[in-house]
Amino acid sequence: MTDLARDTSTPEQAAEGGRLASGLGFALLSASAFGMSGALARELLGTGWSAGAIVLVRVGIAAVVVLPFGLASLRWRWVLLRRNAWVMLVYGALAVAGAQFCYFSAVQHMQVGPALLIEYTAPAAVVVWLWLRHGQRPGPITLVGAGLAALGLVLVLDLLSGADLSLPGVLWALAAMVGAATYFVISADEGNGLPPLVLAAGGLVVGTLTLGLLGLVGLLPMRASTDSVTYAGTTVAWWVPMVVLGVVTAAIAYTAGIAASRRLGSRLASFVALTEVLAGVFFAWLLLDELPRPVQLLGGLLILGGVVFVKLGEKDTAAVATAGPVV
Repeated sequence: MTDLARDTSTPEQAAEGGRLASGLGFALLSASAFGMSGALARELLGTGWSAGAIVLVRVGIAAVVVLPFGLASLRWRWVLLRRNAWVMLVYGALAVAGAQFCYFSAVQHMQVGPALLIEYTAPAAVVVWLWLRHGQRPGPITLVGAGLAALGLVLVLDLLSGADLSLPGVLWALAAMVGAATYFVISADEGNGLPPLVLAAGGLVVGTLTLGLLGLVGLLPMRASTDSVTYAGTTVAWWVPMVVLGVVTAAIAYTAGIAASRRLGSRLASFVALTEVLAGVFFAWLLLDELPRPVQLLGGLLILGGVVFVKLGEKDTAAVATAGPVV
């Protein structure tokens, strides 16, 4: 009995288990925080705020919060910033500013749940990117997953019932998907040597500057309002959801998400991040009394199932990548 009870795991196995556990914890924290953003922004949009103004204030607050920690983590190693300037620019412009602006623009035209479900076809986009860029050709299981996700997307858009389709909302959500895929790919890359807090701080600063510049030249509408907003029957001042958007759904969400991706890798991290869809639907119901239609929920389940198949096909994809691309 004593031998059975004794822990026989090696230090390496214990460390790997701890890394996996902490990665899952960070991923769930990030997904929950991100999932709150759509419901909070929806009411601000209704009072006259533009999507660009919300994202600018949100990302700006997050940049102020994370920047001191990023500088401390950098430890005066400025060469890391010079070496990875393009990474910062792409991450800030697409994964931070682009993804959030496009998502908030989508929820102006459609419900939070369907917008999130479309955005979170991003894991499939990650697979396509790895195929085209690195020759990691997907196997049969992955292709089945892609087919399920495509069918689920048709149901989420409610095309079969002939319901009115918000084309602008769908296009904005698909653009947000590109930003989300960029977020997963860059966040998981440890080869650039950037500490997670440095990447988060740099991306948030670049995102803030990008949005501010677009607003100054008039390419991005900037409208704000001081009207109070109401969530679940409770009225609060406009700055309350803005602070939560900046601190919780951006500063905490991005730093936790990068920490998760470094521990789990882009594929697994993007899979666990699908819980953001559940969080988004929950907060939309809690704060806005808003739920997708049953057919859209079914489509969402098919999308989730499709991405699960994509993940199950990971071994086949890895084997093809090891053997080299087929010419």
